[in-house]
Amino acid sequence: MSLIVNKKAHFNYEILEKYEAGIELVGSEVKSIRNKQGNIDGAYIIIRGGEVFLINSDIPPYQVTQKTGGHERLRTRKLLLNKKEILKLTVDEQEKGLTIIPISFYSKGPKIKVEVAVVRGKKKFDKRESIKKRDTEREVRRSLKR
Repeated sequence: MSLIVNKKAHFNYEILEKYEAGIELVGSEVKSIRNKQGNIDGAYIIIRGGEVFLINSDIPPYQVTQKTGGHERLRTRKLLLNKKEILKLTVDEQEKGLTIIPISFYSKGPKIKVEVAVVRGKKKFDKRESIKKRDTEREVRRSLKR
């Protein structure tokens, strides 16, 4: 079940490969994510020293814990991946034109996971093509309803 989704990812990027990663969170962040509060539209992922970090993801403090301070909204969060996956992502990160972004936060049992994707940015004409495809699919669905 997706809790937070990067809605613009499929429109702005061509998704090449997806990974599932764990994430280090504090308690108030987990509660906020479970309440579907947060934004990962401008977030991206970097790899430094063999570790993977999520940058620029906005997770607001949980309402109840605001009195005690909660947590920092835009802090850097560590992602948990296997060594093989980290090495593959390192190679992909160094390749020109590729970016690593979070697609969604979702729950898997009691844990919160992040779906991470290696992406290539779409050009303007690719975006127009996506819009045309979406509109034709919408028209087909409308005609089938009638």
